Amino acid sequence: MNGLTAWMEKHILPVAAKIGAQKHLVALRDAFIGTMPATMAGAVAVMINAIIRDLPTQFIDGYDGNTIPVIREIIGVNGYVWNGTLAVAGIIFAFSWGFNLARAYKVNDLAGGIVAIAAFLQGVQFSVGATVNVPKGTLTQDALDALATGSNDVGSVIGSSTVTDAVTGKVSEFDTITNNAWGWLKLDHLNANGYFTIMIMGAIAVIIYAKLMQKNITIKLPDSVPPAVSNAFAAILPAAIGLYVVAIINFVVGKVTNGQLLIDLIQEYIAKPFLGVSQGFGILVIVQLMIQVLWFFGIHGTNVMSPVLESVWGVAQLKNVNIFQKGYNGKTGVDAVLDAVKDGEAYNWVRGSFDVYTMFGGSGGTIVLLIAIFLFSKRADYLTVAKLSVGPGIFNINEPVMFGMPIVLNAIFFIPFIVAPIVTTLIGYVATVSGFVAPVSQQVVWVVPPILMSFLATMDWKAPIVTLICMVVAFFIWLPFVLAANKMDPSLGEEN
Repeated sequence: MNGLTAWMEKHILPVAAKIGAQKHLVALRDAFIGTMPATMAGAVAVMINAIIRDLPTQFIDGYDGNTIPVIREIIGVNGYVWNGTLAVAGIIFAFSWGFNLARAYKVNDLAGGIVAIAAFLQGVQFSVGATVNVPKGTLTQDALDALATGSNDVGSVIGSSTVTDAVTGKVSEFDTITNNAWGWLKLDHLNANGYFTIMIMGAIAVIIYAKLMQKNITIKLPDSVPPAVSNAFAAILPAAIGLYVVAIINFVVGKVTNGQLLIDLIQEYIAKPFLGVSQGFGILVIVQLMIQVLWFFGIHGTNVMSPVLESVWGVAQLKNVNIFQKGYNGKTGVDAVLDAVKDGEAYNWVRGSFDVYTMFGGSGGTIVLLIAIFLFSKRADYLTVAKLSVGPGIFNINEPVMFGMPIVLNAIFFIPFIVAPIVTTLIGYVATVSGFVAPVSQQVVWVVPPILMSFLATMDWKAPIVTLICMVVAFFIWLPFVLAANKMDPSLGEEN
């Protein structure tokens, strides 16, 4: 064990420390943290609506919260909160990403946030198309010509189509009228679907801006000009160059792909594959293993892995939350999420799934370690630390037990600290993928106590049962090592 620890300290720890201090990854982590005031407000609104609008339908036939006074109004208010938060989470994240990235380069961070928003918005869809099928002959040719080239500049695209009845085989002919209304921003580009595009294009624009600022390629004003004005003018040229580079990329992509938007291509060929891979159990084991190993050496594993957790599973969670709120295929709430999972538009395992099924009491499921110590430990030092740690542990804060017990660099606890979260991940994963419990569809703040968090995150009464099973299994994984620790130094259990 000492040899393994020494090897990991020599080869793994330096790499982890460098990753944890890498300024772009730190900025990305801080960007996700920076969105929390808005995203958590939106999450609370969705959760309240879930409790008063969707949850009662599982127990009360004919329940419709939208028809009940007061509840109806609360649902409406929460809808407005959602509109300004999770529905446009991409815009919020874009500013936070640009702000923190510019701060990492030690240049004007406010301008950096604005540059990132501008880089993002220039590539979203600004028009919405709608097609209507009209039975052939219903509209005269003059009417069709007027729609296509009339003086009112309707600008409709006229075509034709046929539809074959699957039962009778009858073929019906239609005139198709397609309109593209300019000035309508596509909401699916402004929410979490835009995160990957923001990370890439926002980074390009802001890094160019930051590098030019550092090289002092700016508009210079006399010293008599107030600093606020001078700083704003200094950012103009670097920001413009960065935004023009992104604009050229968007333009070229549109020309090469016959009008497709870069955000759609990134979503299709980068975001979806990443999110698809994230649903495999193997990648969950790798991520969980890295979190635990880093923690064992005293490095905050969750923070180091935060850019990965939030940019992949965090995006997946926001998709689930949005589908829960706005519905899918005519369904709402949990049913909408389950239906979307089948179509690959929602996800079984998201960021909150780690919290619900593996991090009860903190990384490693340490709340059950404390229970095992209270019941079976004879060591005075462990019992003292456990008493001090149980309060924070209930709210998933486990630094006292990590560094006070300690678990960090404590060989006796290395195996259960690594194995327990992987086993509980398997239990939660199987329960979710099999359909026994609903996927996490609510964004619950991580300090909510276990069991309660399970229910609030899924709106499924079976989820707390699965979490309880995970805790029992983790307890029995920890127990032999707690008993072994008693035998290592029995004198520690004696009172003076």
